[in-house]
Amino acid sequence: MSQVSNTPLLRPLTARSVIASTLLGVDPPRLPSGALVASGEKFGVAPGTTRVALSRMVEAGELSADDAGYALAGPLLERHARQAQGRHPETTRWNGAWRMAIVTTPARAAADRAALRDAMTRLRMAEMREGVWTRPDNLPLDDSTARRVANGQCSWFTAAPDEVPDASSLFGLDAWAAAAHELLGALAATRQRLRDRDADALGDTFVIAAATTRHLTLDPLLPPSLLPRDWPATKLRRAYDAYQRDFAATWRRWYRSTR
Repeated sequence: MSQVSNTPLLRPLTARSVIASTLLGVDPPRLPSGALVASGEKFGVAPGTTRVALSRMVEAGELSADDAGYALAGPLLERHARQAQGRHPETTRWNGAWRMAIVTTPARAAADRAALRDAMTRLRMAEMREGVWTRPDNLPLDDSTARRVANGQCSWFTAAPDEVPDASSLFGLDAWAAAAHELLGALAATRQRLRDRDADALGDTFVIAAATTRHLTLDPLLPPSLLPRDWPATKLRRAYDAYQRDFAATWRRWYRSTR
């Protein structure tokens, strides 16, 4: 595998992660059962294990099933939308205002606090201090599930701070950029094998592609004036789009050869 094989960015493949990542990588996110089983085999998952995982994911509401195959549902379908936003973000012109969410519910259970933290991460909010979340007001914040969780615990405000917060420390920009550069290196190191339609490269590159899409969902999508000059997000998106085209072409060629 590439030089990032030991990083926590690259998670090991399970039957569920192979199914989810395969469907998350296609649009619309639907494939025949045979394609998902074959994909699992290619990535080291036995057919029976994939079929059991498919059944369990349907029971959990993560997939829907019909005669045509399986499609993403529930939280995985929402993740597909978040990944699409991460790859091709829609931002609005920033006028200097910030959105703030302040926890106003008392005596929250640990599960509620965890749910709020997850929701705020999905909304790309940063925690200034316990119970106070903020970000520049340049996003629609249209994740309905995350907003519902946040609205149940917080009051929302639009503010114009006297002093602009330090975006680098607030949003962890250095760490995000370092991981992005690592992924760019991994994409570049393996892309030629995909260009050569080397099916044996699919396993390693599958993991790298999944890590890249996850990382792009964590891009805070800040206004350009708050970002470092060499911010690598756009470069990573372009590299991933090119990489994904080669991966999809290699996967389709391999899958056709198995039929």
